[in-house]
Amino acid sequence: MGKYQFGISSFVLASPFSDEDAEQFERVKAMGFDLLEVCIEDPTRVTPDALLDVSERTGIAISICGAFGPERDVSHDDAEMRARGIEYVKLCVDYAQLVGSPRVSGPMYSATGKTRLLEPEGRAQQRTWAAESLREVADYAGERGVSLAIEPLNRFETDLVNTVEQGLELVETINRHNVGLMLDTFHMNIEEKDPGAAIRSAGEKLFNFQVSENDRGTPGSGSIAWQDIWGALEANGYQGPIVIESFLPTVKEIARAVSLWRPVAPSMDALATDGLAFLRRELP
Repeated sequence: MGKYQFGISSFVLASPFSDEDAEQFERVKAMGFDLLEVCIEDPTRVTPDALLDVSERTGIAISICGAFGPERDVSHDDAEMRARGIEYVKLCVDYAQLVGSPRVSGPMYSATGKTRLLEPEGRAQQRTWAAESLREVADYAGERGVSLAIEPLNRFETDLVNTVEQGLELVETINRHNVGLMLDTFHMNIEEKDPGAAIRSAGEKLFNFQVSENDRGTPGSGSIAWQDIWGALEANGYQGPIVIESFLPTVKEIARAVSLWRPVAPSMDALATDGLAFLRRELP
């Protein structure tokens, strides 16, 4: 294996991912990936034991990420709702510990799709609630050897953390060594004036990295300035996963949340195999 672990998101393969999708690990291995990023969309349908068993059989590593709907909002106005969000992220931490994932990733500071035009005081309060909630989760995760990788999203998917700068501000406010960022080229292409510079600014706080094109399609098929991206990762000394993430437009709830109204590749298999071939050419 080279410097990077090349991975693919479970969103490309099945949603919600379940124990019945264990054969996807064999599929991912046959494609040539090193890692499967498993999103815990429905914890009643996927178990740590089943994930660990198939991971050990196939040699495919697991990285855990979360799915943050309205019932999992750690910056909600209502304290009871924040508590529900905290418990869900802690559950993801438990999964990570049990399956050997060093991290839990995702936009865990709010509910995806929550976009409100707030006054500065209201936005500050939302950030405070997010930081307080995630500080509690970080302490829980730290006791279990797990890190949190917070993902900035574009303005159409969240109103709270859109840029690397905002992400680093939240990380600093949480003030825990095991909290950093997951960055995604799709979101950065929308929000950052200079994605390469933004990646460099994350420094050692870059814990995870996702790739897709400007249209959320196959890496290498669009207008992302990949040489700038690779140069920034190299400058940071980044040696973590590089994960292809896209979505199935047939899953209506997710498609609506991320405004995915049309297929972004000929097929999900094509997106996976062509994307991996591009990564291996670019980053041998």
